[in-house]
Amino acid sequence: MGQISYICKNQKTMRVLLNIKDSKADFFLELLKNFAFVKAKPINQEKQKILDDLKEAIEEVKLHKQGKIKMKSIDEFLNEL
Repeated sequence: MGQISYICKNQKTMRVLLNIKDSKADFFLELLKNFAFVKAKPINQEKQKILDDLKEAIEEVKLHKQGKIKMKSIDEFLNEL
């Protein structure tokens, strides 16, 4: 399933990440191109992996702050390297 991120070009910019079936992605991108206030750009798999990893890391930090998980100290992390 492809993912499309688009930016609304107005005074306040909003980014929206959409999950769209690959079979419909070309149609949807073409539809968005017809709106002058929308800039559409597909996200490649490499960028998607980075976004997914970042989202997971943020969630782990939130859980740590809530006391639900214990994270490694910097020394433990560096020793693993």
